[in-house]
Amino acid sequence: MHFPKRPTFSPSCLLVGLCFLSLVSISTFWHLQRNDSYSWWWTISVKNTSGPPEHEHVTPSVSFRNKDGGMWTVDPFGRLGNQMGKYATLYGLAKLNGHQAYILPAMHQKLAPIFKLTLPMIPSELVDKIPWRKYYLHDWMSEEYRHIEGKYVQLTGTPCSYTFYDHLRHEIRQEFAFHDYIKEDANRYLLQVRGQRKTVTYIGVHVRRGDYVTVMPNKWKGVVADKSYLDKAMNYFREKYHDAVFVVASNGMAWCKENMNASRGDVYFAGDGQESSPERDFALIAHCNHTIMTIGTFGIWASYLAGGETIYLANYTLPDSPFLKLFKPSAAFLPDWIGIPADLSPLLPKS
Repeated sequence: MHFPKRPTFSPSCLLVGLCFLSLVSISTFWHLQRNDSYSWWWTISVKNTSGPPEHEHVTPSVSFRNKDGGMWTVDPFGRLGNQMGKYATLYGLAKLNGHQAYILPAMHQKLAPIFKLTLPMIPSELVDKIPWRKYYLHDWMSEEYRHIEGKYVQLTGTPCSYTFYDHLRHEIRQEFAFHDYIKEDANRYLLQVRGQRKTVTYIGVHVRRGDYVTVMPNKWKGVVADKSYLDKAMNYFREKYHDAVFVVASNGMAWCKENMNASRGDVYFAGDGQESSPERDFALIAHCNHTIMTIGTFGIWASYLAGGETIYLANYTLPDSPFLKLFKPSAAFLPDWIGIPADLSPLLPKS
């Protein structure tokens, strides 16, 4: 019986093969490290966050793909209002500069359970492997932001201005469309507020207190809303709408109950006053017809989504406040919003 001979490899052939494999490996590594040559095909498992936490489930095999197109993102730091501002700014600037926008896992975790976002999320496994170019933004739009260079850009800073995205207002409002269960919860509460009334004009009121009570006067030479401001704002709507009711959300509810005139039975204090469910407080204000806000991005975004008329606290810092180097009021509050000047007398020297 004859058996076929085993193929034999000479040492020279083996050496040539090893050299070839090394060259292929080095070439592939170099190709993947080039900033303009990334190509990812990634399959991950993600949570379905279109419902409340008890309804979350894992959906397997969701593909993440980015083939040589680059990606822009934004740092995810901040609370709800700040993250919404960053998301909208990323959306606007990436589109303006011709790049695809992606969000990081921390931002997805914060915003996706509340809103029907469309921007894809970068898997956490890839975030640190991408050669990000950090690009700092100040709070408002500038001409140079129309010409940001780089395929892998991570925007930083705390942008807080409609000037980045208001030209895309319809798209931004679609990005921040609430999940159905949140809308239903908000509408259920507002229906309870309506009671037996035939008609109602809902006025959402957000009163930002908490750390701002000390931070504003001590760091920023500013004030927070006082009783006089809220009385003026509420009386404006009471005179304009005979059926006005006020839905109040705040992280200082005890102060609100002591200082807001609820004697007419048209004021409803929502939430627990600790903002332990900020998404619920936010949705209530955003589902009202009009808004009274004080200070902070939470109130700005609730007003933006609600539409209607907005009254805001204007000129709430001294002219030499360092806050005005970071924040431009004319770029933060929409031109058709109504400003009521703050009382700055508590900041002035006692005569």
